[in-house]
Amino acid sequence: MFQPNKYKFKKTCPLSAKGAPEVDYKNIRLLKKYMSENGKILPSRITNVSQKKQRELSLSIKRARNLALI
Repeated sequence: MFQPNKYKFKKTCPLSAKGAPEVDYKNIRLLKKYMSENGKILPSRITNVSQKKQRELSLSIKRARNLALI
């Protein structure tokens, strides 16, 4: 029989790790990684980004949109 997995492994945030890139509105390559093809911001449950970094990320993406960088 199939048994449900007892252990849930929490993946670490890729932006909080040691040597992670700085979240900045000028870093277009990083921001595009966290956006869909339609230009929407991907949710943190898909990207495994921490809540604090997700807020920074969304603010940076919105800033880059306003300045027409994206």
